[in-house]
Amino acid sequence: MGRQRNVLLGAAVVVAAGAVAGAAVLWPDGDDGGGGASASREPSATPSPSRSYPLSTPPRTIPAVRDFTPARGPGWKPDGGRVVVRDGALDDEGRLIAEELGLRYAGEGAKAGPGDVELALGGASGAGAESYRMTVADGRVRIVAPRDTGVFYGTRTLKQEVHGGGTAPEGVVADEPAKPQRGFSLDIARKHFTAGWIEDRIRELGDLKFNQLGLHFSDDQSFSIESDSHPEIVSSEHLTKAQVRKILALADERHVAVVPEIDSPGHLGAVLRAHPDLQLRDVGGVATRGAIDISKPAAADIVDDLLKEYAGLFKGAYWHLGGDEYQALVRTNPEASFPQLARAARQKYGANARVQDLAQGWLNDRAATMKPFDRDLKAWNDGFFTGGVVEADKKLEVAYWTGKEIGARDPVSYLSAGRRLTNYNDEYLYYVLGQPNTFVYPTGERIYENWTPLVVRGTRPVPEKYDGQILGGSFAVWCDLAGAQTQEQVARGIRMPLRATVQKLWDPEKPELTWTRFKELADRLDG
Repeated sequence: MGRQRNVLLGAAVVVAAGAVAGAAVLWPDGDDGGGGASASREPSATPSPSRSYPLSTPPRTIPAVRDFTPARGPGWKPDGGRVVVRDGALDDEGRLIAEELGLRYAGEGAKAGPGDVELALGGASGAGAESYRMTVADGRVRIVAPRDTGVFYGTRTLKQEVHGGGTAPEGVVADEPAKPQRGFSLDIARKHFTAGWIEDRIRELGDLKFNQLGLHFSDDQSFSIESDSHPEIVSSEHLTKAQVRKILALADERHVAVVPEIDSPGHLGAVLRAHPDLQLRDVGGVATRGAIDISKPAAADIVDDLLKEYAGLFKGAYWHLGGDEYQALVRTNPEASFPQLARAARQKYGANARVQDLAQGWLNDRAATMKPFDRDLKAWNDGFFTGGVVEADKKLEVAYWTGKEIGARDPVSYLSAGRRLTNYNDEYLYYVLGQPNTFVYPTGERIYENWTPLVVRGTRPVPEKYDGQILGGSFAVWCDLAGAQTQEQVARGIRMPLRATVQKLWDPEKPELTWTRFKELADRLDG
């Protein structure tokens, strides 16, 4: 019964010092996270039982941890212990994991003992902002990271390890993401999703170590968030600002940055219904769907009003300016079809300017509107034009989604110019309700087996040398045929694609698990 007793008493077992290779460097400046290099460790009255345990095996999590140093010992299970933090800034992370694992939250200042989980800020010099190290030894768990985000990710790993009665394996996890942007984008303009549904997705995203949620909330079908500056444009079915603030608070708690998008100068049909005088019309007087007339100063005024208003609501680091599918530029001869745009282009940018230059200048002007708010700005790749007299702002990040537009450019044309890019490849990462225009619902298996962040357009990767310019990727739900699925069906449909996407964004190596085993793991962790 010796070994069985050791397992049962695992929370009180003291594993021999050195049983966990690398554990000592987990804490900076000689601090082991327990109030001193050795002060918190009580000497064992009997010889170490560590040799009675087999060498531990790596944890099975989604995404998989990047590095694991095994050790001999009983591991850790939540069993009446506490969560203690070394820094009050980790209060949210500590309270959350304590609630999830049924532990008592002891807060800051308590000394960690057997059975406890300890959270701390620190780490090796130069460690990534989202990195963390988790040590399971001496009957306790220690998670340390340079920032609270990394600590949070460590708690997500621990939560998955012990799910369903599992054991966190003895040893050291050293983990960090390969890509800094790991997103999920949601079209709430063409389909109403309840605030509760969005909050559930945020919890799911946080547990999977995604760090962005894109909200596309203005389009031809609706404007879906309450507005104070232009209440006339808001659709009857919308989110209130109070609901949005609650969503943002939860996202902040789960370390998910919300990326708002007010798309312009196209996709503004909901705004134009209330302001038909700003609708773009061709030389024959025919209205152009969703397009605002960018030759009119009032067009810029209303969009800037909205950008400024919502910059006060969404205070995160990122903002999406849209810029895609401006219908004036799908005509064979935009200058002949829209003479007012051609005149405005020449007046503003010189005799050689064309309609594309006016559109490029529009995007740059919106970037200038957002400059005081200090956001990292994104725009869709078909909002960037070449061969004109106006060049897109150098700081704009390319959100590359398609290569099907008129004049489509290969991703390398952006990357070779030094631009940074995020991968929204519509071949793999677009979940378009109703599957219109040759779209098919993406599968997790196809993403898992064939897609990588280098596969930006179609199915072929860009050269490896551009990897550093590709900031990450985003799986996206677009609601072209809103009634094709309920929000519950959407949640089920994107479940495995989300898990496959984050695996490929977190770890650049080929996954160790087969797709079948990966899916079995997901089913177990979600069970």
